[in-house]
Formats: sequence, structure tokens, C-alpha cells
Amino acid sequence: MASQKTLTDYERRRLENIKRNQEMMSSFKIQFIANQLHSSTSKRQRTETKTYKTNRGKQPKPEAPIVMRRSLRARGIPPENKIGLEEEENVISDTNATESEYPSPKKLGPVPMLDAYNGTGSLDNQMKHQKHLIDTIKSLAETNLMSCSIHDDDTSVVGSSLELESLILKSENVARVLPKNILNLCFFPCKNRSIVVAGNKAGSLAIWDMDADLKEEEEEEEEEEEEERIGNGDGIYLYDPHTAPISGIVIQPFSLSKVYTSSYDGCIRLMDVEKEAFDMLYSSDDAIFCLSPHPQEAKSLYFGEAQGMINVWDERAGKSSSSCTLHDQRINTIDFHPENTNCLATSSSDGTACIWDLRNINANRPESLKMVDHKKAVHSAYFSPSGNCLATTSANDKVGLVRGTNFMDISMVQHNNQVGRWIPSFRAIWGWDDSYLFIGSMKKGVDVISTGYRKLVTLESSYISAIPCRFSAHPYKVGMLAGATAGGQVYTWVSQQH
Repeated sequence: MASQKTLTDYERRRLENIKRNQEMMSSFKIQFIANQLHSSTSKRQRTETKTYKTNRGKQPKPEAPIVMRRSLRARGIPPENKIGLEEEENVISDTNATESEYPSPKKLGPVPMLDAYNGTGSLDNQMKHQKHLIDTIKSLAETNLMSCSIHDDDTSVVGSSLELESLILKSENVARVLPKNILNLCFFPCKNRSIVVAGNKAGSLAIWDMDADLKEEEEEEEEEEEEERIGNGDGIYLYDPHTAPISGIVIQPFSLSKVYTSSYDGCIRLMDVEKEAFDMLYSSDDAIFCLSPHPQEAKSLYFGEAQGMINVWDERAGKSSSSCTLHDQRINTIDFHPENTNCLATSSSDGTACIWDLRNINANRPESLKMVDHKKAVHSAYFSPSGNCLATTSANDKVGLVRGTNFMDISMVQHNNQVGRWIPSFRAIWGWDDSYLFIGSMKKGVDVISTGYRKLVTLESSYISAIPCRFSAHPYKVGMLAGATAGGQVYTWVSQQH
């Protein structure tokens, strides 16, 4: 009390005001709310878009050597046909190693999956993460083998109807699975799990297990370092089997433990889960632009190599069994007729799409059964699920529909296929029957072409932040459609109808 007598009236009122303000602030609980907000922001957020995780400790892959470009005149080579050249310059898949003049370093011989794995964490955690994937694929392979055989027709979904209004895109079905442009993707052909496999421009292969269990990730301590976690809670596994763009991915329904990939580095590799390695099946000095299995020959792979050549790899013989030049320029796609497996379709950068009979191809002078001339590069040609129609996609802003007796009726649907320099070319694919074609839209959506009425509807979503350019339809789940972008994202639509 004695000390208070020495205070002036002003100082005493000042202390009373401070005390009153402190009591008022504490009644609002502002400090408690501030502490709560700070603690919540310091924790790792789990609502972000799913994405791959790479090991920061691994050194980046060396880039392909820079080669000086020289004109045809300077090299003493006569000028080539100009058809399709302008379009190819705008296709991202044509960059880096379209010819042997631009070589890229190869990984020769088999590569262990663990060495090719590009994940997070210590070596022990990477081994556990990879073991989870291997066990999952082995289990699927055993289950699928019991319910599927080479000639089993009961597993087909051809003719299944689909209502476009039932297709939805959910946030959990969006993930960035790869860095750089995705050029190829497909689903594992199994009924009881949804797994997407995608390959990009850098030669990386991503496996996204959409049904991966996230409970183990949620139960871990929030303070634990990211690098010490076991695996990736998003179910994304990243490998580097190739050194150049991946041009094809093949998975047979009767052998899910084997994933075939082709690349511009001139290699065909087999990811054999049983051996836990990427085996080298074929190596060439020329780039490989596409890969396709023969429906009735489990051990045969057809692939487009160099400038217009089609080659056949016989896995039993361990060598190429035959080859033939079908086009003047590179072959972009190879597709077999679903009923008549002696019939195949090819698309080429020479501006044509052709239908061939394997029994009548003469190595010296091959003659096609049908040729569709688009004048500009043709990026794809795919038979419909019934085999009654062939759909082509060209740089001349057309989607062609070839049908009728002996495929004599040709109609064209106008579509904007000008994707620019940095986006992979559009390729229209079939759904689960002959009703619809799915193709990318420059408006960041999916254009659906009704083949009966030749009308176009666009699937849009607020979750789409980039242009989907390459697609794959799940062979056993009607309405499940995956679309990949130049930024490495994969969007997966599902149907509420099924």
C-alpha cells in the first residue's frame, strides 16, 4: 500500500486499465485459439492431392547428350516427304531420339526392381514398400488365373451400356503419379482391384494402386520424418527402367505378374514380379514407337520400330521372328481386330491409317486391305470392341470412323487436335461398346463422341487442372476411365451406374 501512495493518479488509472484489458482478453480465449491454430498448421496436411515421392538421396538421372542438329543438305541426304513433318514437331513424343542420330544411354541387361525403384526412405523401408507391391501383384495374378484363361469369353464387358451422366470424378481419384509428360497408361486387367500403370517422357514407370490402404500411414506419429516412413500412403510406386520416353505398356490378363514396356531407347523390357527384375527382351539402335500383344499368341509382341517397320518378337525363341516395312514414316499405334486376329490396323506419321491381313503381307511389297488418307500425321487407329468400326485420330483435326462391309464407309468428325508443342497428341479410344469415343479436350475436359449421332459432349470437373491427353478404359469395370496429362497427373472417372 505504501508503494501505491507514491503513484500519481494517471499511473494508477493506467495500471487499472491494463488489468481490465487483460481480463477482457482472457475472457475471449484468444491466446488459446492462437495456440491451437499454430499446432494445427505445424502438422502435415493429409488433404492434398496424391502424388509420387522420390528419394532425395538418389542422384538425378543423367540427361541424354546434346547433339548438334544438322540439316539434310549438310549431311548429304535428299529431302524427305513433308507430309506429317509439321505435326510431328508439335508432338511431345517425337522429341529426343526419333532416329538413331540422337542416341540416349541405355541400361543394358536385367535391372533389379530395387535398383530401378525411385521411392522415399531408407533402403530397408524401400524394400518393405516394394515387397508390399510385389505381394499385391502376386496375389492378383493367382486370383486372376483361376477366373481367367486365354480363350475365356465370359470376362468381357463388350456391349455393356453406359450413361454418360453417371460418370463422376472424385478428389481421391486424382493423383500426380509421375514427373513430366505421360505418354502411355493402362489398367491392370483384373476385376477385384484398380491399378493404373503409366509411363512418361523420361522413361519412368509409375504404378498407382488406387485401392491401397492408408490406415498404416494415418496411425504413424505426426512428428516422424517423411524419409523414414514405410512406403507411400498414396499407393504410388515409381521405377526408372528406361532412359527415353516409354512408348508402350502391355499387361496380359492371364499373366499379371509380367508387365512389358517399350521405349524410344530401342529396348523392350519385362517387369517380372516373380524375379523382381526388369529383364531385357530386345535391344535395337532404332527407337520403338509402339507395342501391342497378339490376342491369340501369348508369347508374341508386335512393335513399330524405326521408320515404318513392324517387328515381331517371339519370347519363346528369344528373338525377332519377322519384320516388314509397312509405312514411309514411323508407326504410332498397332491394334488387332477383336474377332479376326489375322487383321491389324496401323497408324503412321506418313498421314495414313491402314488395315492389314497378316496372312497376305509380302515383305517386299506389302499391300493393305484398306487405307485411310488423312494427309497429315495419324496418331492412332483402334478397332471398336465389336470390331465393326475403326477410329482414327489425325493432326488434320479429324476423328475418322471407318465401318461397313470391308470397311468401305468412311465418315469424319471435326475435332480440335492442335495440342501445341508441349502436350502429347490426342488419341481417341473406345469405351466398353461401340457407342462412344473418348478424347482429350483443349478446354481441360474429356470430349465424348457419340458414334451413332456424331455428337460431342464434354466431361468437366473442378478437379481438372490440366488437359487430359492419353486415356485408358478399365477392361472389366464399366465407367472407369483414366486420363493422363502432360504434367504427370492421372484423373480417374468412375460410374455411379455400376
